Amino acid sequence: MTTDDNAHQLPRRSHRDYYTALHQAALTFTSSLELDQVLQSIVTSTTEAMQVNACALRLLDRKSGLLHLSCVHGLSGNYLAKGPVSLTQSAIDSDAMRGTPVYVPDVRSDTRFQYQDAARQEGLVSVLCVPLEVRGEAVGVIRVYTKQQTVFDEDDIQFLTVLASLAALSIENARLYENVRTSFDGIMGALWGQEYIDEQPAEVSTIRTQTVIQFRES
Repeated sequence: MTTDDNAHQLPRRSHRDYYTALHQAALTFTSSLELDQVLQSIVTSTTEAMQVNACALRLLDRKSGLLHLSCVHGLSGNYLAKGPVSLTQSAIDSDAMRGTPVYVPDVRSDTRFQYQDAARQEGLVSVLCVPLEVRGEAVGVIRVYTKQQTVFDEDDIQFLTVLASLAALSIENARLYENVRTSFDGIMGALWGQEYIDEQPAEVSTIRTQTVIQFRES
């Protein structure tokens, strides 16, 4: 990755750097089954590994067609309050959801970007967007942003694509865990009452986790 005006500020990443970052990201993503923790680790790790200014992850709500912001690192509250992101109005996200990484050299002049005025106010310039895919189906997108014009090369695109695949798998596992936990709590509550669950959090948590692991390994 290089910049048009100050390449030394965002040095080109070597293959070895990205391999190390992927290994560290994989360890981080699998260290927790709590969805909020997984999502935060994804955007933070991506920002640091790619040496960009910000990263945002959005998951698709298929009923509304909106990409809901799930986690973000490096963007201001004012920018995040700009409005909803819709597949029908955001050509960048629409293309990415079809499985194609999208690189935008300058969002300030690219009409495919849905909120150009907000991007100018935030000082954003270049964006790279790739899909989050689970078993070939896009469930959302992950974007990285820089505040100076940046060239994302093939290595950068490949890195973010692989990272997104790891992230999507982690999200699926975390969702599975939450579903199993909810079902488990419902069953235990029906059999023993809520007081039983409240009084034995450690034991219940252990059984939940074991149940998820057994389900994933089956």
